[in-house]
Amino acid sequence: MQLKNMILSLGAVVSLGLVSPGLADTWTVDQENSKLGFEVQQGSGKLTGLFGIWKASIDFDPAAPEAAKISAEINPATATTGNAQFDGTLPNQDWFDVSAFPAATFQSTTVTLVEGNSYRADGTLTIKGMEHPVELDFTLEINGDTARATGTATVNRLSYALGAGVGTDTVGDIVSVTLDLTAAR
Repeated sequence: MQLKNMILSLGAVVSLGLVSPGLADTWTVDQENSKLGFEVQQGSGKLTGLFGIWKASIDFDPAAPEAAKISAEINPATATTGNAQFDGTLPNQDWFDVSAFPAATFQSTTVTLVEGNSYRADGTLTIKGMEHPVELDFTLEINGDTARATGTATVNRLSYALGAGVGTDTVGDIVSVTLDLTAAR
């Protein structure tokens, strides 16, 4: 579940990172050089994974972050961890239930400057049809027409019924969704 939550959260984070309204710049994510991932406690170690297919829409102007619009759509069926046992269970009903819910989404509601080049995108993450607020903290470096955003959001996998039957001593309930995006305007 945490893996699924991480994956979904990561998708949300990617969506949050670079979208803004009318006067803002529209950024196109370079999928080849961008990653959306997740990390969760598994026993005494960490389980990390990536979402293979996702897309983000980003309108963002650093001079007016309050006007930003960020959205993302993640294909949870493409979540991989490198652990065949986990990878085989993630698409199932107990985790992402991809046959009933083929996409997870993130939609920003507000983006604020924290300080310097650090921002926070508040929004809604939807996984398995369940919507919950999420905060995505990210840094943004812009060099000419290229931007790089790195960030993290924290979600509780149990809030989305991800792996509800798996104890938190086996898989932690807190999932970190990570993003490392490169985009061009």
